[in-house]
Amino acid sequence: MSVDMRPADSRESVSASPTVRSVWRSVRVAVLLGVLIVATAVAGVLLASGDRATRPLDPDDTSLAGAKALAQLLRTRGVTVERVDSVAVAASRAAQGGRLLLITDVTAFDEVRLAAIQGDRLVVGDLYGLDDLAPGVRSLPGAPRERSREPACRLPAATAAGSAYLGGAAFRAPPGATGCYPAGEGWTLVSFPNAGGTTTVVGSGAFLTNQRLAEDGNAALALNLVGANKAVTWLVEPETPPTGDLAGPEGASLYDLMPDGVPWAVGMAAVTVFVVALWRGRRLGPVVTERLPVVVRAAETVEGRGRLYRARRARARAAEALRAGAVDRLVPRLGLGSGAVRHEVVGAVAVRAGLDAQQVDAALYGPAPADDAGLVALARYLDSVERTIGEL
Repeated sequence: MSVDMRPADSRESVSASPTVRSVWRSVRVAVLLGVLIVATAVAGVLLASGDRATRPLDPDDTSLAGAKALAQLLRTRGVTVERVDSVAVAASRAAQGGRLLLITDVTAFDEVRLAAIQGDRLVVGDLYGLDDLAPGVRSLPGAPRERSREPACRLPAATAAGSAYLGGAAFRAPPGATGCYPAGEGWTLVSFPNAGGTTTVVGSGAFLTNQRLAEDGNAALALNLVGANKAVTWLVEPETPPTGDLAGPEGASLYDLMPDGVPWAVGMAAVTVFVVALWRGRRLGPVVTERLPVVVRAAETVEGRGRLYRARRARARAAEALRAGAVDRLVPRLGLGSGAVRHEVVGAVAVRAGLDAQQVDAALYGPAPADDAGLVALARYLDSVERTIGEL
């Protein structure tokens, strides 16, 4: 056995104390990630600071989703376009008569009060409260793809326009209604008379937007539906919700009702989570090679086990270990599976090595040797068989 006889103070030692380099390696990923997040947030704020929020289907919005182009086109044809953001104003304008109420969103409005407004009505999309705004119209499951569609109906506004970009929702028309631009088993445009005029429902308002107005017959269909009256009351979502719709008895928002110490507590909690993440997210440094006081060669381990077998006269245990090892090494070389049984292994070894099957069976699965000489002979025979099989 080889023993390191050098004094303990002459051996190499490695410090386990953290260094600046090791600390940087453990936290650099978190630091770089934090810098990236802050830089992204700052860039987003700087880029979006001067932009106005997009308001889809708003007659004053010039973005692709807005409807500024349609509003201007209506005004050039002598149609008055009035943008309103409350039900009360829309009801007062409807009392003047000869107006169309264009509804694109009911999130901030009472649909029952909207439904009580008399006159022509154009409802865009499968809105909440559609049963009140367009009685008898039922939306069908699924959302048909928005694409260019043919009218396939006799409604003058649709036949004069031709193909239009519609989809988004399909409806089942009530009795006496006219359905146009079919999609599956329903229609993406339904028109029928109501008590004070005509109600029209379309699956989506993409054909009204600045982006799609110039395509197909979108402009013609929009003018035929919206510009049929002398004036249009264009209902849009208010930029500031009414006080009564906010939380609290006096219209105070959730942030107004929140105690002053809550933002500080949230900030401190975020800092705490970040510090804990840095502390618990450490990674182990490089592997440190430790010099062992005693070096034991693998051969010495084998020799030591052999001496134990000899001292205990465990020839059966030693023979079993030799045979099991030989079978484990021979089976894959012979192309057999791990579950090969005794006769399969013996037959394959005998055929491949050209040996007597009975002699191979006795060597691999026979009784334990009677003495040490028999154990040595068994070991040599098994080694010979393995060499022969390996050389083939």
